[in-house]
Amino acid sequence: MSEAREDAPAFRALRLERAGDVLRVVIDHPTNDLNAVDDLLHGELTRLFAWLKREDRARAILLTGAGRAFSAGGDFAWFPTLDSLEKLEHLRRDAKQMIWDLLDVPLPIVAALNGPAIGLGASLALLCDVIFMAESAVVADPHVLVGIVAGDGGAAIWPLAVGPARAKQYLLTGDPVPAAEAERIGLVNRVVPDDRLDEEAMAFARRLAAGAPLAVQYTKQAVNKVVKDALNTAFDTSTALEIVTFQSEDHAEALAARREKRPPRFTGR
Repeated sequence: MSEAREDAPAFRALRLERAGDVLRVVIDHPTNDLNAVDDLLHGELTRLFAWLKREDRARAILLTGAGRAFSAGGDFAWFPTLDSLEKLEHLRRDAKQMIWDLLDVPLPIVAALNGPAIGLGASLALLCDVIFMAESAVVADPHVLVGIVAGDGGAAIWPLAVGPARAKQYLLTGDPVPAAEAERIGLVNRVVPDDRLDEEAMAFARRLAAGAPLAVQYTKQAVNKVVKDALNTAFDTSTALEIVTFQSEDHAEALAARREKRPPRFTGR
């Protein structure tokens, strides 16, 4: 593989590689082998999708993770640092920009879930255009398990993918969806053996790259109008409520219970 183009942003937690007409983006956190989202990764993902909107050498993008996970959700060591409304509002603005930029990337994006895709990792994966998933991987949005609302786009894309009732089953419990079940309910497109994930996802990305660029890109834009309508309905509300719950006693209790290895005792405050 050749290097990404010279004007690509400098990243520490992401790798960019070119394979012909496909740009391969790998989430590869330097200090977390589960690619958990912290300030570094959140910031770099925000910059990534803004940059990808202007990518003009590739014809398709493959987004995957390095190691054991696609992205295992928020880093619990990061959460306690989000201790002011100013920090949470900055995070909310970045998160909204990240999601809208992801949807506005003209090139088709194939997600290859090599391991757990959790929280924001799940939202990013589900907002891609085609989703391949390794047999051993799981998808989950467990915001409620740490006492906060499912922001990051989850409240919009899960119902759009599988319907409100099924979405609430998973969003209200935080239960993980195994690969076979994710494929059965239409949450992802295809499940493949772990050792064939990259090969099959790349083959599909190359197939999209070989298509008529304007037809492929404009069709994606048209379909994403539907996704944007769902986000316009749910995103601002869910992220505003997420900020409220970030400051709740229940969220603090969830983090304390995790540190102390005990069940949380939620009080609704």
